Amino acid sequence: MTQTYLDAIGAFHRKRAAADSRQWQERLRSTYDGPSFRDALLNNANVSVIAEVKRRSPSKGWLNEDLDAPALAALYERAGARAISVLTDQPHFGARDADLPSVASAVTIPRLRKDFTVCENDVLDAREMGASAVLLIAALLDDDELVTLSSLAAEINLGALFEVHDKDEVSRSLAAGAMIIGVNQRNLQTFAVDPTHAARVAEVIPDDVVRVAESGLRTPADVHNAGQSGFDAVLVGESFVTSADPFDDVAAFCSVPRRD
Repeated sequence: MTQTYLDAIGAFHRKRAAADSRQWQERLRSTYDGPSFRDALLNNANVSVIAEVKRRSPSKGWLNEDLDAPALAALYERAGARAISVLTDQPHFGARDADLPSVASAVTIPRLRKDFTVCENDVLDAREMGASAVLLIAALLDDDELVTLSSLAAEINLGALFEVHDKDEVSRSLAAGAMIIGVNQRNLQTFAVDPTHAARVAEVIPDDVVRVAESGLRTPADVHNAGQSGFDAVLVGESFVTSADPFDDVAAFCSVPRRD
């Protein structure tokens, strides 16, 4: 099978984690006490929008290299976003050290640390950066890692967004206790977006689990289709960071009813 960008980035992060000498058990000092990421997505009559601060894409290059992370996040919040996603990977996504901490200081809504979580120190780093939740990519983690990392997140009161691409990864995530599952609509091999595949995957996610559609959402019509397919929320980055009028675009996405 052809190596995907996720394989290469995952290998980079595992190598970095292996070289990290910090003892994570000694870092269990405080728990997150802010608003719940899951509750923020659920308590909404419309499709909830997770708006992303994203400077760069591995496949497309720079999207908005010099964006002002806290100012953009504050704009997202004013426009109606229910949560903020912040890319913190520097080598592949061009993130800066201050992006997530500055966003955490600028908004009151929950923050997702969008990164390639592979070890306990990654989870604890997310807490120290000001995150409300961490991303756990099922394609990157084995079953034991999904359980271990999500359990640690729960121990310090962080949410966990489990990202999946197919029904098998849904089953693995549910077995690990997932209560928020994001279906990435982008094929890891071809980069093509297939909303119909995502909708079929969403069908096997139980009703008590929050469903999030990820990738390829460019218009309010895309958000409407996601809502009709059973998704409670959407995660949108590229469309907003490249927009000439992100406030109006975010507001339009946030105005879509969850169901007709």
